[in-house]
Amino acid sequence: MSTADMWMYRETTWTQMDLAGYSVEAIDGSIGKVDEATNDVGASFIVVDTGPWIFGKKVMLPGGVIKNVDLDAQTVFVNRTKDQIKNAPEFDEKRYRDDAYRDDLAGYYGVGGAGYRDYDV
Repeated sequence: MSTADMWMYRETTWTQMDLAGYSVEAIDGSIGKVDEATNDVGASFIVVDTGPWIFGKKVMLPGGVIKNVDLDAQTVFVNRTKDQIKNAPEFDEKRYRDDAYRDDLAGYYGVGGAGYRDYDV
C-alpha cells in the first residue's frame, strides 16, 4: 500500500456515509467506537475512542487500514491487531490534520512500519 493509498478508503461507497458511532473491530477484537470520520479524498481517516480498552485514549486510523464496513451491524473492521493499534503514534488532537503528523502515521502503518499488515494476510 502506497502512502497515498493509506489515506483512501478501499471502497468508494464508504465515502458516502457517516461512520461516526460505528463499532470498530481489530483482527483480534473490539477496540472502541468511531468518534470522528472524514471522507476527504486522499485524506480519509477515522478517530476511534477506545473507551475502557485503552482508558481515555483515542487513536487515528488512516482510511486505508479499513478492511470492511458492515452497514447492518454498524461495524468497521480494520486490518490491524489490537497491539499494532495500541502501539501506534499517540493521537494528537492539535496536530491530527497536519501533514507531518499524517506522515508519522503513514510511516507506522505503511510498508516497512511496525504497524504494517498486508491485506491478504
